[in-house]
Amino acid sequence: MNCPPTKAAKVRPPLQGNPRRTRQEHSQEIALDYVELIAELIAATGAARVTDLARRLGVTHVTVNRTIQRLQRGGLVNARPYRSILLTEAGRKLSEESRRRHEIVVEVLKSLGVPDAVAHLDAEGMEHHVSRKTLSVFVKHLERCGRHQPPQ
Repeated sequence: MNCPPTKAAKVRPPLQGNPRRTRQEHSQEIALDYVELIAELIAATGAARVTDLARRLGVTHVTVNRTIQRLQRGGLVNARPYRSILLTEAGRKLSEESRRRHEIVVEVLKSLGVPDAVAHLDAEGMEHHVSRKTLSVFVKHLERCGRHQPPQ
């Protein structure tokens, strides 16, 4: 793999952390995980129910209900008691975007030699924190490497 040369830094710059951004991303991670899982369950079984989400996420039904209420207030899902949970158009769009981000990160990791199973596990956390700019660079890297890219 041909990587572009980088300039060697003589002095290490300070870390450029942004705690506010990180906190916002952590709160969005849960929403992304839920909408992705809801979309996956609907595709696989035709329905997404609180019990299915709780079992797959390893949390209680009370936790799922609270999160679903928050997602409903955010306009990502429609839910009624004892019924399937449905994604709104915004929820579907968010789910698709999140899935694409995940797939791009997986492909980049694999292009670097990370084994497939490990790439999928690692991408699960990374996909939520990759900026649009970095994601764009990842896509360009995949194009240069001639690697498969997930459809848009």
